[in-house]
Amino acid sequence: MTMVDTRARRSTMLPPSLPPFGVSREQAAALLSISASLFDSAVEVGTMPQPRVLGGRNIWDVDELWASFRALPHKAGMHRYPDEQRPQGNAFDNAKKG
Repeated sequence: MTMVDTRARRSTMLPPSLPPFGVSREQAAALLSISASLFDSAVEVGTMPQPRVLGGRNIWDVDELWASFRALPHKAGMHRYPDEQRPQGNAFDNAKKG
C-alpha cells in the first residue's frame, strides 16, 4: 500500500461531520486561503501559532489557527466602532515585505 493509499484510508475512517482538530502546514495555509510560504512567514513573525509536534510531524491546532485569524485587524475603515484606532499594518503585511 502506498503512502497516498494510507492517507486516503485514514481520511475515510472518520465521518465527514467530524472536522479535524489538527492539520498539516499545507492544510493550515489552505484554511486561511494563503500560500504555504506566506503561512510560514506568518508563523515566523508570530501572527499564526507555532505547530505542535507529534512523532516528528508538525501539526497545527485548528482552534489556535481560528483564534489567530480572528485576532487579525480588519481592513482600515472597516471598524465596528468609530472610536477604534486604525491598525498600522499587521504581521502578515510585515511578513510579505521581509
